[in-house]
Amino acid sequence: MDALSILQIGRRTISLEADAIKGMLSHIDNNFEKVVRLVHESKGRLVVSGIGKSAIIGTKIVATLNSTGTPAIFMHAADAIHGDLGMIQQDDVVLIISKSGESPEIRVLIPLIRNMGNPVVAMVGNTSSILAKEADHVLNTTVSQEACPNNLAPTSSTTAQMVMGDALAVCLMELKGFGSKDFAKFHPGGALGKKLYLRVAELSRRNEKPSVLQNSSIREVILEITKKRLGVTAVLSDDGVLAGIITDGDLRRMLEKNDSLLDLRAGDIMHHGARTIDGEELAVDALDIMRKNNITQLLVTEHGHYAGVIHLHDLVREGLI
Repeated sequence: MDALSILQIGRRTISLEADAIKGMLSHIDNNFEKVVRLVHESKGRLVVSGIGKSAIIGTKIVATLNSTGTPAIFMHAADAIHGDLGMIQQDDVVLIISKSGESPEIRVLIPLIRNMGNPVVAMVGNTSSILAKEADHVLNTTVSQEACPNNLAPTSSTTAQMVMGDALAVCLMELKGFGSKDFAKFHPGGALGKKLYLRVAELSRRNEKPSVLQNSSIREVILEITKKRLGVTAVLSDDGVLAGIITDGDLRRMLEKNDSLLDLRAGDIMHHGARTIDGEELAVDALDIMRKNNITQLLVTEHGHYAGVIHLHDLVREGLI
């Protein structure tokens, strides 16, 4: 097989699955709304079950639900009939995922759950199947064609299941008013969590706090910037109020313009109106300011007073870039 054929097959696969997803729009109907409200109003969890590829999709749906504020657990259909039915509690809703709705394990599982009295939702690709007929509600994930050239291996159908699960999770998320602060509680680790909770002050407090007075000599400015190793120093008035900022770039430009440095003071070369950020702001907001202004440091304030520096390297170290 030549390279062109491989590319054509890859593109055809994506095209077929994209068509399958577009076809799902017609399945977002009254049945979908009823399922969303059923799960939203439930006092229990959503128990998701399936077998084979559908089980794998089920575990992903459970992960998405849990991370967006809807309590959910996964129960493998094969394990359910060997003791795992004990996972299901009185107020739980059960979602069974299956392409055919006729798998032997699914056939056995349905009456057992019905006997327990829990509402059953079928996410199924065959609306004439036993699963669809026995369920209280049906989420239709029928696709016209698998991306598999033999129209056998679950490809488009599992993509459709994934998309339906995402649609369910996002609707529940919005009904619950689940916002970024809630999301941060469930995602404290990694770059995603840090973007949602890491504050500027948590980073700036790890750094030195370079500062000079407006009347400080250029030698003092150079020594302060060199010693604190942040490429910048704040300039303060005699009463400690932030007056400006000097960067190592300002020092280089000063040397180009002036033959004598003896009479120069920090106040002569500083930038007035230094860009600042409050320590309680999110670190990701500091990154946004740096990017928009093409700078690598920001002065940090707390309660209106100079409190330190946050550097681009701090954000890189935390994985925010």
